Amino acid sequence: MQLLGEYECKIDAKGRMRLPSGLINQLGESETHNFVINRGFEKHLMLYPEKVWDRITEEINELNLYSKKNRDFVRYFYRGAQKVTMDSADRILVTKRLLEYADVEKDLILSAYNDRIEIWAKEEYERILDDEPDDFSDLAEDVLGKPKPPEL
Repeated sequence: MQLLGEYECKIDAKGRMRLPSGLINQLGESETHNFVINRGFEKHLMLYPEKVWDRITEEINELNLYSKKNRDFVRYFYRGAQKVTMDSADRILVTKRLLEYADVEKDLILSAYNDRIEIWAKEEYERILDDEPDDFSDLAEDVLGKPKPPEL
């Protein structure tokens, strides 16, 4: 699955968010679209298609829980996680607690990449974009510009 795009959305008074049709089309045909939503690594929320969540949690469930660092990670990763299903009007319900965590009041941005969707308060998303590095090409070189090891 390769999700892509940036979408402006709104949360209604009941905490429901309508997923844009452009994003739904990328998710593929399904009778129901099931997701897991939880807190992101920064001050945003993450929306994972259920199959993606299952794959990620398989890896996390292999961590040694006798290690404090691993236990802390597992606690923080799973905090607030809940299963949600898109309704017949293409909406998902986001709990008040998660919305408060991400400072989402009404306007939000969905940023889809790879196999997941970030949910940002519109103001926070615009702030982080304004705070982008002075030279994106230097960052790209640091992240992607490493020479490949010679093939054996």
